[in-house]
Amino acid sequence: MANSQPENLHLQELKRTDELVDGPNAGHMSSAVLGRWEDRLQDIFNGFPYDMLDAALTDTVSKFPLDIKVLKMDMIEGMRMDTGKCRYDNFQELYLYCYYVAGTVGLMSVPVMGIAPESPVSAQTIYNAALYLGIGNQLTNILRDVGEDALRGRVYLPQDELAQFGLCDNDVFSRKVTDRWREFMKEQITRARFYFNLAEVGASQLDKASRWPVWISLLLYRNILDAIEDNDYNNLTKRAYVGRTKKFLMLPLAYTRSLSTPSLILN
Repeated sequence: MANSQPENLHLQELKRTDELVDGPNAGHMSSAVLGRWEDRLQDIFNGFPYDMLDAALTDTVSKFPLDIKVLKMDMIEGMRMDTGKCRYDNFQELYLYCYYVAGTVGLMSVPVMGIAPESPVSAQTIYNAALYLGIGNQLTNILRDVGEDALRGRVYLPQDELAQFGLCDNDVFSRKVTDRWREFMKEQITRARFYFNLAEVGASQLDKASRWPVWISLLLYRNILDAIEDNDYNNLTKRAYVGRTKKFLMLPLAYTRSLSTPSLILN
């Protein structure tokens, strides 16, 4: 099924949920506020929306699989983690966080975007690819925002892997780029790219009308990783970004890839 206005508004509702902890009012976020938002979501799922975006979500959950409701609550759990957890002992913990805040978005988007009727792979493969895109995007966000998060006393990096490179929180807070830091970042970037590679398997299996924005996301986030490398792995005092010209030039490439048929992508 191609995107329609209610489904597009549903994606805006996801963004509004995410901005509870990452938006301009994030400093006022608390478990109580999240609790009230969770109650509001229950009302939406029960057919009692508060505004136009709420109504779009009510319409969407009535048309698509009910697991969207479960995933939405998982996303709220990720927001709750942001209010009380600022360290992750290992990648297993970090992966779970990435699933909650971003993997769920990918999984919820698949039924809205639709799967190409001619796709030769299983629906599970496509859902897995959507999950991996969310994981890759969130890992990239983390690597891009290391310096900014450190200013807030947050370290979204696996503690055990920092230790393997002779690093700790103090090295992050000192905001000094060392050879150890560069080697550590190389490993983290490699992991994020691994998830993007997995995500590409499903990008051209989606409904034709939905592929272009997914390919744009894939290429944009890959370029953020490139930008970290171009900054000599200094994500402590510099924010990696993709310039407007480069973004513009990315559009035709993403469009070309979106035109590839599912059968061709697998060959």
